[in-house]
Parts: sequence; C-alpha cells; structure tokens
Amino acid sequence: MEEKKIIAYIDTQNETKESVLALASAYDINGVDGLFVYGYSKEEKEKEKLLGILRELRSVTDLPYLAGGYIERLEDAKKLAYTGAEKLVLDIDYMAEESLLPAAVAKLGNDKIFACINCGYDYKEERLSEIVKKCEEYHAMGVYGIMAKHVTVTPEVVVKLGEAPIPVMIRDSLQRNSITSLLEMDGVISIATNFYRGKDAYKVKLALKDSGIPVRTHESKVPFSEMKKGENGLVPVVVQDYKTKEVLMLAYMNEEAYNNTIQTGRMTYYSRSRNELWRKGDTSGHCQYVKSILIDCDNDTLLAKVKQVGAACHTGNRSCFYRELLPAEHETDDSSNVLEQLAAVIHDRKLHPKEGSYTNYLFNKGIDKILKKCGEEATEIIIAAKNPDNQELRYEAADFLYHLTVLLEVRGLSWQELLTELANRK
Repeated sequence: MEEKKIIAYIDTQNETKESVLALASAYDINGVDGLFVYGYSKEEKEKEKLLGILRELRSVTDLPYLAGGYIERLEDAKKLAYTGAEKLVLDIDYMAEESLLPAAVAKLGNDKIFACINCGYDYKEERLSEIVKKCEEYHAMGVYGIMAKHVTVTPEVVVKLGEAPIPVMIRDSLQRNSITSLLEMDGVISIATNFYRGKDAYKVKLALKDSGIPVRTHESKVPFSEMKKGENGLVPVVVQDYKTKEVLMLAYMNEEAYNNTIQTGRMTYYSRSRNELWRKGDTSGHCQYVKSILIDCDNDTLLAKVKQVGAACHTGNRSCFYRELLPAEHETDDSSNVLEQLAAVIHDRKLHPKEGSYTNYLFNKGIDKILKKCGEEATEIIIAAKNPDNQELRYEAADFLYHLTVLLEVRGLSWQELLTELANRK
C-alpha cells in the first residue's frame, strides 16, 4: 500500500518571509513529509511576497512543497509552478474565473494540480452528491487529485471519498477529527494540517505505523546484530553534512544508540569516556537530523549524512576536523564551486574598487555596457562553436560566464539562485 503523508500547511498572509522560512525549517526537522504554502490575497504585493517565499524555501528545507495562491490569470499559476512547487492547490473560490482551472491543467500537466473542494461541515445527502459530482468533473478535467477541506468523518463520507476516482488530500486542523480516522479512509493519500506546529510529527508517524497505517519512517536495511563491532561492541560512525559533503565528526554507536537514532530521526551516540548514550544537541542545541545512513563494504563502519544545526564540534567549530597536520602540497581549489568563487571576487570588487580592474571598469560604465558585452560574448560563442577545435569555444564560454556573473552582481542575483532554479526544473 502506498505510504500516506503528513503535510504541514503555512498561510503566508500576516506572516513575514523570515517567520515563514523559520517555520518551514522547523517543520522539516520535526518529521513532516511535505509543506503546503499558500496565500490567497488578490493584492499584488502579497502575491509577490508569496512567490519570494516559495523561491527561498530551498534555502532552508528539501521538503517537497505544494503552493496555492489567487489566480487572476494563467500566468499566476505558471509563476507558482516555476518556483519549484511539486504541485499546485487551486481553488475556484480564489480564481478570477473557473475556466482558469482547466487552462492551468492543460498548461502545466495533469500530474501538477490539486483542485480544492469545500465539503462543508454539516452536509446532507444532496451535498455529498455535489461533492461526488465535483470529483468526477475534476477527474474528467485531468487534475491529479482533490484537496477536501471542512470534512466531518461519517460513514457516508468515508464511503464517498473512498470512491473518489482521483487521490484525496484532506486539509484539516485536527480539532474535530483525529488524524487516524482521516488517514484510515481509502483514497486519502495525505493530510494537510497546521496541528503539528511546534510538535514532533515523527513521533506521530511512529504511532500511526504501529496502528497499521503505512507512513514513511526510518528503517534500517541491515540490523545492528549483523554489523561487525569492535571488542567494545561499538561501530564507528563518520558524520557528514548531507548537502556540502563536509566531514563533521567521528563518533560511536552501540545497538541502543543505533536503534534510538532510527526511531527518533536524531543522531544518538555512545560515549566511551562516560559510558552512556548521548543524543547530539540535547545540551548544546546543535542537533543532527538523519538524512541517510550508509554502511561500508565490510559492515563495520557507518556513514551518516545529516542536517547539522549549529556547530558539530564542542569547540564551536563547524567541523571537528579544523586543524591541519600535514599541509597540502597540491592545488586545493575546488572547481565545483568556481562560479561562486568568481562571484565572491566580483562582489568584493564592487565593495572595494581596485585601480585598473576591468570589473570596476564595467561597474563604472553601467548596465548598458555590461549587457552589450554579454551580447558580444554570446555571439563569440556561436562563432567559436562552428570551429572543429573546442579550445576557442572553451575560452569564449568562460568569457561569457564572467560577464554574466558581473551582470548578476549588478542585478543582485546569485549563482546559487540560478542553480536552484535549474534544480527545480529537473
């Protein structure tokens, strides 16, 4: 059976961008499966604020997210989708006209849209018939699924939603209904709620799993008993930042520490000096949240990829490996982030102009000169690409990237934002 999900919803109205991003980050480490971020204001200022928040979500969380907003024209739906949203939640009550819903489905694809249905709390048989009819209409239209709000669990509702021809996500504050009663229904794939704000959603998922509801939790493919331990019964764990790949620390686990890590989603170790378990961050607040754990070919060493909050080292350093013993005798520059390094140099030139600097010459001439150079370099790329030798193409492409980086600096756009935009389109 397909795993059912807990989605945390966040209304951006009356919230600052900073508060929304902080809440999204908190939900991430508390164990929800995704986010639903929305703002249904018609005001352009609020709509732009929503788009800005959605674009920055990837800076604080990797959780997939749904997006919802007021749709005045098809372009509004496209803008929401192009932020990197997994799906959109579109409600005809927040559209300039109903025809925009099928237009959005046609433009963005039938795997991209949840259509919202207001079930109403106190409904009679005719209301249920209306809901069923709406589900059939949306199914024929090609929407992926429906978001049902204001649901009251009754035997009739359980039957009708279970018969829905498309997946159902229920939006509920969990004041009237229990999450178990909602997720038990056939056809319901997820719950969108704000109930777990400041709460441990992962613990709830463990309870749901115990009650027979399939949800996503951490499960080890190799039991600790099958790992090769040292004489003290411990297994070494190399800890790495899941995004930057930076090695943060080395620690040890016994079976209890390993099982606790799997059950809570937080890295727990065994202290050899104190002869006791310790969960990273309980004292310092610098917690580590599990993203994945790998085991080596001999089954005797673990590699934990984590989301590190704060510093990994007790000295306050990000990594425990901050002291160099043997200086490197080779070039240590990492070409994988050379564009960000280039951007940093260009930004420094802007803040601290240097006499004779070509970069400062471009800044002084202004954006028209920079745009002209970008156009010239793009043309040079086209000409170079006609030659059989790639040397000239390599040179001209690098030249173009330099001038493009200057342009990005002038416009206040970073390479990280561009790379995130590309990643969102995969």
